[in-house]
Amino acid sequence: MLALSLSVAAISQAAPPSLPTRADALPLFVPKGFSIEAQLDADFDKDGKDDVAAVIKGEDERFLLVAISEGKGLRRIGVGELEPYSLGEAQLTAPKGVLIVEDLTGGTTAVSSLYRYRYEASTDRMRLIGDDVELYSRTNQHDSTKISSNRLTGDRVTTISKLTDAGDYRVMNPKRSKIKVDNLYLETAPDPSETVGMGDN
Repeated sequence: MLALSLSVAAISQAAPPSLPTRADALPLFVPKGFSIEAQLDADFDKDGKDDVAAVIKGEDERFLLVAISEGKGLRRIGVGELEPYSLGEAQLTAPKGVLIVEDLTGGTTAVSSLYRYRYEASTDRMRLIGDDVELYSRTNQHDSTKISSNRLTGDRVTTISKLTDAGDYRVMNPKRSKIKVDNLYLETAPDPSETVGMGDN
């Protein structure tokens, strides 16, 4: 049942809407019927000017948009899919110019994700450098699995917390492994549900 619910969530995602390449301000990127769920102004390309990251949501769609300051407006450099149904607003921060996206989706069984993106000048895109994803029960009904992946080195740490008869959790020894190093970007970042559901992304 869990695997089915995760696959249904992944299938329900739609292709990103058609967005302008340039706009004078963030609201002009937002298609009709969509709204801004979260917004962050930060300097991603380190040119001394504020760029912008935003989560844009529609009735059954959510997307992460990043645009950099150029001239008197903004130029879109990336847009990627998010899980369409969230358990609250996504959180956006940017310590030292690294975009961190925190999201919580699902139901009583939830997927918590934290993705890190860094601007890559050679490609003019936001590259995924790491992600922490956890599958857990919000009502303490089953074990939890947390997978932390360094997308630059291929190092992965998987930690399972076992639900005990007393209703608390026993954290097992972390398992270290290596994954294939791919150049992943905002548009090609792995789905967090697939990461914790199949564990081989």
